Amino acid sequence: MASAHGEKRKVRNNDAERRLDELIRTLERLQLAEYIRYVDDTRRLMRTQFLGGIARGVGVAVGFTVLGAAAVIILNRLAQHNLPVIGDFIAQIAAIVKRSLEIR
Repeated sequence: MASAHGEKRKVRNNDAERRLDELIRTLERLQLAEYIRYVDDTRRLMRTQFLGGIARGVGVAVGFTVLGAAAVIILNRLAQHNLPVIGDFIAQIAAIVKRSLEIR
């Protein structure tokens, strides 16, 4: 009876060791230690976040500029074809902008 119980304990220990080894390999693949060092280094974290914010801001500005320019070009070309709806729309926008500039 004691030997059967001892065998079960060995099997459980081997299973626990195998799972522990798997867990260690998984943590090594995740580079958890490097991430913890990164989070603990406040200056490095702030620098990385700051540079990331600047990059996102520049990306938004460039993207908005490109899309705005494309919209102006498309509306300009549509206005050149004398389409009544688009022409009236552009005339209204031009009048609003002109009034806005006169107020200032």
